Amino acid sequence: MIFGVLGILGLLAMRLAQPSVNLVPLPETIVLPDGESAQSVTYGPGWYLVVTTSQTILVFDAATGNIVQNVDLRGN
Repeated sequence: MIFGVLGILGLLAMRLAQPSVNLVPLPETIVLPDGESAQSVTYGPGWYLVVTTSQTILVFDAATGNIVQNVDLRGN
């Protein structure tokens, strides 16, 4: 039983040491429209999203850095 517990712990340690997801390449810089500043940023495969302090969501194409979608969260 002791060897079984040690085996499980060893397998668990080896499994947790490996990265479980592919990391998304991050852009060197993000150019925001004039007057905007980032509040939060998230990344996905082929895109990244910036929520600005003026409550706007900007979705960028990761390859070009161009804005592909702009959503105003204020409801105006």
